[in-house]
Amino acid sequence: MVESRYLFTMDIIHLLPDSVANQIAAGEVIQRPASCLKELVENSLDAKAKRIQVIVRDAGRTLLQVIDDGIGMSEMDARLAFERHATSKISEAQDLFSLRTMGFRGEALASICAVAQVEMTTRRAQDETGTLIEIHGSNIVRQEVCSCPVGTNIKVSNLFFNVPVRRKFLKTDQTELRNLLTEFYHIVLVYPKVTFTFVHNDEILLELPAGTEKQRIEAVFGNTKSNVYTSAFVEVATETDLVTIRGFVIKPENATRKVEQFFFVNGRYMRHPYFQKAVLTAYSGMLPNDYQPSFFIYFDIAPESIDVNIHPTKTEIKFADEQTIFQILMAAVREALGKFTLAPTIDFDTSGSLDIPLPQDKPIIRPDIQTDPTYNPFHKRGVIYPDKVVKNWESLYQNLPDTQNNPVISNNLSIPGVLEGTDTESCPLWQYGGKYILVPSENGLVFVNQHRAHVTILFAQFMEQLAHTQGAIQQLLFPEILSLSQDDMILLAQLTDDLRAIGFDIEQLSPDSWSIQGVPAQIVDQSSIPVLQHILAQVRERGANTRREWQEQIALALAESAAIPYGKNLTDAEMRDLISRLKTLSGYQHTPEGKTIISLLSDDEISKRFH
Repeated sequence: MVESRYLFTMDIIHLLPDSVANQIAAGEVIQRPASCLKELVENSLDAKAKRIQVIVRDAGRTLLQVIDDGIGMSEMDARLAFERHATSKISEAQDLFSLRTMGFRGEALASICAVAQVEMTTRRAQDETGTLIEIHGSNIVRQEVCSCPVGTNIKVSNLFFNVPVRRKFLKTDQTELRNLLTEFYHIVLVYPKVTFTFVHNDEILLELPAGTEKQRIEAVFGNTKSNVYTSAFVEVATETDLVTIRGFVIKPENATRKVEQFFFVNGRYMRHPYFQKAVLTAYSGMLPNDYQPSFFIYFDIAPESIDVNIHPTKTEIKFADEQTIFQILMAAVREALGKFTLAPTIDFDTSGSLDIPLPQDKPIIRPDIQTDPTYNPFHKRGVIYPDKVVKNWESLYQNLPDTQNNPVISNNLSIPGVLEGTDTESCPLWQYGGKYILVPSENGLVFVNQHRAHVTILFAQFMEQLAHTQGAIQQLLFPEILSLSQDDMILLAQLTDDLRAIGFDIEQLSPDSWSIQGVPAQIVDQSSIPVLQHILAQVRERGANTRREWQEQIALALAESAAIPYGKNLTDAEMRDLISRLKTLSGYQHTPEGKTIISLLSDDEISKRFH
């Protein structure tokens, strides 16, 4: 029995092959094409490149190429660069506390070549020839001498070709391209003195010349021909022994729901909810509830005061003294906003007095105020005295309405027959305040919000058109040109089919503009550019993960643009038509967003107002 107990015992722990270990590690470092772009461009920056070109095909699935004019590598360095934990950035653990480079782990290139086909050429300025290395899935295909310019040119082809599960879970090309651009923004915004170019499918999407931080922000998010975007910002600047903070925050009056919020520390993008709260606290009371400020804030701090070695992405950074920096940041933003506010400030801490000349020839006379300490205002009325009983107090409450059992203006839209029992073809209708249509009913007086009613009607109409691709197009006599940021260009490309189905005739003119040649018949009297901008803003802010959700957001945004505005006086025929069309919809009491359209002022409440 003892022998059989160990009969099937064998060693089961073994070392994984390097190729398998690299693939496992790559899953943490290289999650999508955007992760690959980040690592390659950061390597170029560490190589002191002044010009960096990014070339992408099929949103990084087929090709992701980074070309720089940095210092390049020797033949030996080029080979070692693809080994795991091989790096030029640090040599001992203590170096982690004084990092000034973007990368330092020595994992990126090894992870990339484990899940892609990689080809790299590189040359130093002092060398006459360069080195070419080709690696497929961690296996070296070739290494040879080549002729190439100074710097490094690295091509990553067929990402995740040997990990089909990872490739399967990549998003659509439009989504992955947006992720690529987002990661690209994180880098270019903090290195304005480096020239960047971004090319996708042989089309130049971004050309960013070297300049200042403000010029770079304008080039990425605004109009490169003017400073329209950055004119909405004010500058933040403060310097302390602990940290130097600089950057730009948006003026409260220019804040919108679409926000760009960026923190950078020592040349590195970071996410930091705690510091974001500091900025939001500085804006306290200045913005509507659903608005947030845009900001671009740069921190310069001693490397030993932060820890970037928390996660491979290096976007989560720990500060040694976060609370103090929180206070410094909040004060700096408040100071910047205070300098540019139009309202005068009052400093209650000043010890001086108002500069008002006082007459010198007359003495100041203290006013003589007579008081009666025995006066009791309740004594005459005989209501309150400790030794007396208050009588007839019940009479104070005799005429108050019974709020428990009687409704007021009701938003309870579960009441059946609010409009169904009303003959809207013949009953009198009134318009109140340019906002509401008043309809008499058997239960009281019905208030109908005319704008929301029309939004709901148009939403149903546009959803029907999207379902059957039957949008009525009104051709424009003179086409309009819509210029957009790259984020909006990508989003518009995603929505093109549905926009055409609903009645827009649009064609892309250039990497940053579209031509609008026709619009839905419902908005023919409006400029199409603000309407399309509103649609893009709403889709982004409200969020949409499926085509059905995109269609709903398009239909709702278009309905909001085309609906009857508040303040418009309606004829009797227009009011009746609106009410009749509203009644045909199921669930007409609420807008698609759930806002109230109809409110009932009951007969009982009307009667009580005349007691």
